[in-house]
Amino acid sequence: MDDVERVASHFVRLQEQICAALVAEDEVGQFTADQWQRPQGGGGDSRIMADGRVFERAGVNFAHVKGGALPAAASARRPELAGRFFQAVGISVVVHPQNPYVPTAHFNARLLVAERPGASVLWWFGGGFDLTPYYAFEEDVRHWHRVARDACLPFGDNIYPRFKRWCDEYFYLPHRDEPRGVGGLFYDDLHEWGFETSFAFTRAVGEAFLLAYVPLVRRRKATPFGAREREFQLMRRGRYVEFNLLYDRGTLFGLQSGGRVESILMSLPPTVKWRYHWQPEPGTPEARLYEVFLRPTDWLAT
Repeated sequence: MDDVERVASHFVRLQEQICAALVAEDEVGQFTADQWQRPQGGGGDSRIMADGRVFERAGVNFAHVKGGALPAAASARRPELAGRFFQAVGISVVVHPQNPYVPTAHFNARLLVAERPGASVLWWFGGGFDLTPYYAFEEDVRHWHRVARDACLPFGDNIYPRFKRWCDEYFYLPHRDEPRGVGGLFYDDLHEWGFETSFAFTRAVGEAFLLAYVPLVRRRKATPFGAREREFQLMRRGRYVEFNLLYDRGTLFGLQSGGRVESILMSLPPTVKWRYHWQPEPGTPEARLYEVFLRPTDWLAT
């Protein structure tokens, strides 16, 4: 399928663009490139920044992998995919900042193609971006969602509400009864629009990620913070780890398909804490995160 190479080329260019933007914001940190091959087929390029001035860890991964059978994470809901040869091409970005006032951000986009001799080729796009603040600000969250809405508008008035709601439902920890963050966009199994429109939408979401995130980094990266804020950041990062290891489809797909563990787990923060039965004190900024921001909200309501 020639279109796979076209998508892969776009993701490689987007990887370069995102890395360059993050380096410019950090001013000190640089990305190291780790190119790898997968024994079962395909490979990738993992770009990692560690211990920068602004970003404690940032990962921008590209992968194009192939295999003889789809893993359970991809085929459980669609049994007709079982036994098909697959290709998966994608980009995945996770940014963990040093400063607790700068939110963690995540973006990914992917194309999955499943083929079998004598049968039609099945394909779909998925992806999105979401924001995980520690000390949240309404103007930041509204900006994030405004950019998400603007990326969706050319594809229909109902797309942002649909994929925003899907994001709220997906990035949710049922064992904690709380969302991971303040949401954004999430979509999967996107094929009903046809290939070109689905690809165009995926490009629009990818281009919107930096427009949504970089202004927040610039606005908050010089905010003073102390041990209290850092402790809260590390504790909240634990929720991020719990979601990625227990529920994230991309993590499960990578592990079940024999993917490269270092690249799959680059999404985890480098430092994290768990505190037994921790509860925020009433009236504190930490409590406000739970009371105001960690709940589904129409952030663009007038």
